[in-house]
Amino acid sequence: MAKKQSSGFTEDWLPLKGIQNGMIITTRNEKVTGVKITPRNIFILDPMMQDNILTSLKNFYNMLDFEFWLVVADRPVDISVYMSQLQLLYNETPVPAIRKLIMQDINKGQSFINNNIVDTEYYFLIKSTDVDLLQKRVRLMINGLAQCGLNASQTTNSDLRVIMDNFLNGGVSTGFGTVMSE
Repeated sequence: MAKKQSSGFTEDWLPLKGIQNGMIITTRNEKVTGVKITPRNIFILDPMMQDNILTSLKNFYNMLDFEFWLVVADRPVDISVYMSQLQLLYNETPVPAIRKLIMQDINKGQSFINNNIVDTEYYFLIKSTDVDLLQKRVRLMINGLAQCGLNASQTTNSDLRVIMDNFLNGGVSTGFGTVMSE
């Protein structure tokens, strides 16, 4: 009997084949997809609106008659393009008062970069071998969340990679440098 080699990589023991068309595909040919919910701070609304949204969400949850996972994932914020535009604007602006305001924005952006600021994203994930059933449930969720006053869209490959990265690495982005030999 041949001895099975154990891998040192988490990805090798997960039952995943890949991510494509906004779905995670497992080795058992199950597909995992879902909806990404645009965050909304309801606590800045008046109390009656808050109650309406919370009641709508309760009704939405009670309407779901299938298994789902509510996942919260942090995605690093990339403001490098914005920072480049600010730097160009700073270089082109001759008025000292405006330059001072732009520099304050540059410093604030730099503090975001230095403190690893992240966007928190919310997802409902569902699983099935039937792609048509998954699409029907995704539409049901998007419409139900819209009735609660929330915007949602189907997960993308990028969204699913962020979720997997959060799961596998505890939300810590991995960066690989050059390996040097002596």
